Order: sequence, then C-alpha cells, then structure tokens
Amino acid sequence: MFTESKFTLIVGAGPTGLTLARVLQRHGVPFRIVEQSPVPPEGSRGKGIQPRTQEVLDDLGLLPAFLETGGDYPELLIHLPDGGTMTQRMDEQHDPTPAVPYPNMLMQPQWRTAELLASGVPVEYGVGVTSLSQESVTLSTGETVTPRYVVGCDGGRSTVRKALDVPFEGESFPTEQLIIADVRVPGLSRDNWHIWPGADQRSLRLGLCPLPGTDVFQLTASPSSQSIGELVESVGLTVTDIGWTSLYRANIRMVSRYRVGNVFLAGDAAHVHSPAGGQGLNTGIQDAYNLGWKLAYEELLDTYEAERLPVAADVLGISTRLHRQASVRRDDPALRQLGVNYRGGPLSAERRESPGSVQAGDRAPGPILDLLRGPHWTLLAFHWPGDLPAATPDRHVHRITDPAVAAVYDVAEPTLFLVRPDNYIGCAASTLDDITDYFVKVK
Repeated sequence: MFTESKFTLIVGAGPTGLTLARVLQRHGVPFRIVEQSPVPPEGSRGKGIQPRTQEVLDDLGLLPAFLETGGDYPELLIHLPDGGTMTQRMDEQHDPTPAVPYPNMLMQPQWRTAELLASGVPVEYGVGVTSLSQESVTLSTGETVTPRYVVGCDGGRSTVRKALDVPFEGESFPTEQLIIADVRVPGLSRDNWHIWPGADQRSLRLGLCPLPGTDVFQLTASPSSQSIGELVESVGLTVTDIGWTSLYRANIRMVSRYRVGNVFLAGDAAHVHSPAGGQGLNTGIQDAYNLGWKLAYEELLDTYEAERLPVAADVLGISTRLHRQASVRRDDPALRQLGVNYRGGPLSAERRESPGSVQAGDRAPGPILDLLRGPHWTLLAFHWPGDLPAATPDRHVHRITDPAVAAVYDVAEPTLFLVRPDNYIGCAASTLDDITDYFVKVK
C-alpha cells in the first residue's frame, strides 16, 4: 500500500485529471492538481459520455448528477436541398439489461462534465509547469516541488510529454478542418440535432446540436469564407450569441510509452482522436480510472501502460475509421467501450479449466454494481458451498445466490471472481487458494 508522504502532482484539470484526482481522494493518496488556465474550461467540446464511462461515474458516486443534467442524443433532422427533411439516428436507443444498466450514450457538454468532476477537488488554477525532471517540477508561480509521481493530463499539446521527449506518433491532416462553436439560435427546435449536408449530400455543411440543460446549440461546420453568423443565416436562421469557438484540425496520434520513470501520461497527452464516435474524453477518463488505484498500490504501476496502451491503440483505430466514413451513423457496439478488457494482461488471472463468457480481465457486468461501488476489492462467490475469508475494509466478500446474477456472469458451478477496485475482474477461479495466491501477489 501507499506509505510515502510525498504527493502525486496532476498536471491538467480537464476530465482526465479531475477523474484521477477523485480516484486518489477515495484511496487517501495525497495529491496536488494544477491547471494552467486561470479559470475552469469552457465550451461544449467532447459531449458524449459512453456507457462504460457511465459505469465509472456510477462507481465514483457521480452518475445521478450526470443523468439529472444530461440527456439522450436526439434524433437527427436532416434538412434537404429541396426543402424537405428526413430523420435518422446515429444509434438506436437500447433498453437497459441486467448486464448493461446504462446502454446509451449520454450527452453532456464538456464544461459541465468538468464542473461535476471538479466538485470538492482543490484545483490550483492559473498554475502551469515550466520545467520537469524525475527529481523536481518547477511551476509557473516559481515554486519548485518534489512530487513522488507526476501525471501529465495536460492535453494534446502536453508540456509534460514534451519535457519527457516522448514522441507523439501518428498523422496530422491540416486540410481536414471543422469549426466547432457554442451558439444561441432562437426559434430552432431543440427536439432534434439539425444537419444541413454539403453540396455532395455526403459531407457536412452545418450541424446544430441542442445541448441539454442549456439554451445553447453546439455548431459544427466545414470551414468556408462565410462567418458563423453568415453560415447560419444562409439556412434561414439567426445567431444571437457566439460563445466558445474552436477550429479542429484532424490530428490522430498516440505515444508509445505511458510511463517514463516516475512520470505518467493520460488522456489527450497520450492519445488524440478524431471526434467521430465520442471516444477521446471517455478513453481519458478510463486512463485515469485505471491509473488512480494503482498509485495506491505502487508495485502495480507498470501494469498501467501494459493495460491502457493497447486499449488506446484499438480505440484510436475505431475513431480513425469513423473519421473516414461519410455516414453519420455511429452504431458500432465497440464505441460503447463495454467490451474493453485486459484479458491476458499482467493483472488478469483466469484459473478455471472451462471459463464462461465472462473471464478474468473483463469488466464486471451489472446487476451488482452497488456491491462494487467504492475503493475496495470485491470477492464474488457464486454457488459457493464452503467457507470464505472474512471481509476487510479493503476486500469485501459477497455470496451470490441469485440465479439471474449467475446467468449474467455465465457460471453454473462454484466460482470465485475477485474484482479489482476499478471493477475489472482480476482473478476467476474454482478454488480459494487461487484467489488467495493472487491477492497476496498484487497486494
């Protein structure tokens, strides 16, 4: 367990850095979190919260607030050149199941995602990093600090990554650009995501997506000689306010290393994606969720890169493929990130001779997320006839007798699942000795 009095320095207070801070809080790991911007981030930016990320937020006790203020993705209303319209969904709505309690993507502007994550987190705004080594970090205030670990969560232009001289490999496509802005457009229905296709009927000319809990639309458009106001006026509407604005340039890159000594990279500092499919923000949050508990079990820190780098590579491939497609549908099940797993990884021990469909390395599915919520390990005992170890504050023990839950976990014989603090199955076994041996090794 973590015994060092020195703190972890989190650089960057976007969703990745804030998630990491909250995980460290729950594990009692001291930290500081600094953010170069003098104020919290603004703008809708990445607005999709994927089903797996909702499970993370559930574990952190934040999901009710996200559900209360967010909303479902609306149906697309496509405005055709002849004045007609047609409707289309990016993905069909899915009904909750015992295995997947949150099956649909949740829309939430990124400024509010950061706001909800930041509640109770002591962010030091207006503080950046000017230099970094394995021994110390100099802050823009002139202060020099000696953290135990540093985590760069400071975005695609990461100061931390550049200081480490870690290559950011991939491609940039400077001619592929997209204007994104937060605008007010009175009189436009907020029941749909409005799309005006380009002249080829495949590209995007203009999109206006209503952001839940606001009177604002997120505008997306191909760059042109027209201003934002002129572009909106060209479809018969009027903009009364233009807020946050950004020019997105297609930049698809990732690092080959997530750790250099005592310094780690997470989120956009480690991988940048096309916005297609809503993967970037979600992958960053899950980087932090994976790393956070391991900073409380320092001997496990090498497994962060081993587990998360392959995931980022896979997700980057998905988002890049979608970036190349003209279709606006986004119904690939992989986008929900429920199938992300660490099978075969350094912390995954499948000890059964005949494992079922749920195996070591997989996310622990519902319907018992309430038993998993918190910073502890959880031992789930299905059909177990014998004694079990006593529960402790850092390892909870539950006998599962509900056949519906056993069906979700695909077990019919006496089976033990040891679930990690990040709610992935660490060990699946048929004997208690296998569980005990695993727990001793990782602890």
